Amino acid sequence: MELFVQLMINGLIVGSLYGVVAMCFVLVYKSTQVVNFAQGEFLLVGAWTCLSLLTYFELPFWLGFLVTLAFMTVFGILLQALVLRPLIGESAISVVMVTVGLAIFFQAALNMIFGSFAKPFPQVFSQETIEIFGLQIETAYLMSIVPSIIIMVAFYIFFKRSRWGLAMRATAYDQQVAQSLGISVKNVFAMAWAISAVVSGVAGIVLGMVNTVSNGLAFIGIKVFPATIVGGLDSIVGAVIGGLIIGVLENMAEFVDGQFLHFGNLYAIAPFYILIIFLMVKPYGLFGTKDIERL
Repeated sequence: MELFVQLMINGLIVGSLYGVVAMCFVLVYKSTQVVNFAQGEFLLVGAWTCLSLLTYFELPFWLGFLVTLAFMTVFGILLQALVLRPLIGESAISVVMVTVGLAIFFQAALNMIFGSFAKPFPQVFSQETIEIFGLQIETAYLMSIVPSIIIMVAFYIFFKRSRWGLAMRATAYDQQVAQSLGISVKNVFAMAWAISAVVSGVAGIVLGMVNTVSNGLAFIGIKVFPATIVGGLDSIVGAVIGGLIIGVLENMAEFVDGQFLHFGNLYAIAPFYILIIFLMVKPYGLFGTKDIERL
């Protein structure tokens, strides 16, 4: 029972991080109508950048963290300007294939620069775990709850209340109409990719502190994609709830596998079983907008 509760709490905490990354999928999709399959590599770039600042340049964690956020902002803007801006007005599938190519490129480049071996973060907190009601919780996971909540609230307000949020929604609906209304599609795209890169960088740092940093960290981006579909590809609230659902269910899968089934890999593949079920039963997700076309 203690293991069950431990995994449930871990699932909720990890699920909140999944929700944050899922919101990045939603952000890019709502503003550009494109799914970014290089999202996991954004996590990896942020984690490696922060780790390098802490180990090679020996910066304190708070300063390395802020420098990483600044770098990820510039990284997102330059990526959009140099690679994705020329594709404005092109079909969605063309941009999707470019993001797949970017994912492969970043994997190869980071592997060449940092190597293929996992590297741990230097100890950031005085205690690696904190005991709560007799349960040992990773300090990094626990401390990630506050920024996760802040990011979630900020995303919701941004889309619902801000002019830029409305501009992103209008651009996603129809780029040409948005341009005719005076909306700068280039600036909307740049902001969307910059925010996505920064938020992914934060998630990458947190996950890297717990799991070490290696190219395998990019797999989180693929694992979070089912959370995005479960919640709804164009729903901020859905991204949060989808992330929590996937986080809890994959940990419950680990419990069932370890105690009863002994398959050995149910934890890794459980999110994709859930994805298949939702695509068959509720393809627009829990909160996604149904796209009705009349022929």
